[in-house]
Amino acid sequence: MRSLDEFAARKLDELDRASLRRTLAECFRGEGPWVERGGRRLLSFSCNDYLNLSHHPALKAAATSAMEKYGVGAGASRLVTGNHPLFRELEERLARLKGTEAACVFGSGYLANAGIVPVLAGAPDLIVIDELAHACLWAGTNLSRAKTLAFRHNDVAHAKALLSENRSCFRHALLVTDGVFSMDGDLAPLPELAALCAAFDTWLMTDDAHGLGVIGNGRGSAFGAGLSAQVPLQMGTLSKAIGGYGGYLCASRAVIDLMKTRARTLIYSTALPPAMAAAAIAALTIIESEPELTAKALAKARAFTSRLGLPEAQSPIVPLIIGEPEAAVNASNKLAAEGFLVTPIRPPTVPVGTARLRFAFTALHPDEEIARLADAVRALVAFVPARQEFPKCPRSS
Repeated sequence: MRSLDEFAARKLDELDRASLRRTLAECFRGEGPWVERGGRRLLSFSCNDYLNLSHHPALKAAATSAMEKYGVGAGASRLVTGNHPLFRELEERLARLKGTEAACVFGSGYLANAGIVPVLAGAPDLIVIDELAHACLWAGTNLSRAKTLAFRHNDVAHAKALLSENRSCFRHALLVTDGVFSMDGDLAPLPELAALCAAFDTWLMTDDAHGLGVIGNGRGSAFGAGLSAQVPLQMGTLSKAIGGYGGYLCASRAVIDLMKTRARTLIYSTALPPAMAAAAIAALTIIESEPELTAKALAKARAFTSRLGLPEAQSPIVPLIIGEPEAAVNASNKLAAEGFLVTPIRPPTVPVGTARLRFAFTALHPDEEIARLADAVRALVAFVPARQEFPKCPRSS
């Protein structure tokens, strides 16, 4: 219909004028952190494959063997005929790593959060959420129909004030936050949040997509903070440090049993392909047996921040705030000319006024290239300011 095309064209024009239009660029990722893009070989600092396991021989062998034996797809949802025996092994391994009674594997991290939160909270309940929580946590929160209150980013005092004023008015309460924030690279103050939740009979849920494999000896942000038992709902993905695809929740057996019978994104979605489950199991074996590997990505990020005089990296993610979207795009293009792929991050993924370069470090980034990148960034911006505070808004996709 003409009106539909006209609507889409107007929206695209508006995005173009604001330097906010997004396009898909084909990338070929071989082994290690190098990519081929636009006919050029670039060193990527925009990939979440923190341990470079997506091309690890053990993962490829496990996935290939599973595919040859079990086929390409699962064939149905897990509650119909798609619950392959590999899922049982994977869930047992995840629960062991996270120190919980059980686990549930979902098709993706987004599907996990969109399904988990509505099972735990409904109209009579309260959700208190970090304003910079990932888009899929916000999606699950919005789907729940619970009363939702956002607290200022990592501001425990503000979260406490919201609970003090509102907790008694609701049946149950859930506090949700990223463990490692994907666009800022900082860690949630989990010890303080756990104590707060205990005081207000509130369930704490963390999205540890960017913590598994790289924080707390590879076990995630809750272990980095030394309090895994006080985070009863540990969600994460299999698509970052694990190197494949999928999502999960680690929790008590009762909670996991409830998810398997009530989470709509598990009930009504085709199960993860068996090859992905097999690859994830192989990745967990590597993470458990090679602690020196799990420390490398953070060490690389800290070498970068040290060379630039930035605050020490808390995770493998280091943001450099540029400001306006067009300036961030230009900065990315200049680094590409030097051989580096650093994708610009613009609103609405980040708040207005905080368009940035987001550097993601992996275990195999060469030290000399990290130094060269830091020097290129220094030349690019003339000076690198310490992290600044900007007005925040809820993270959207």
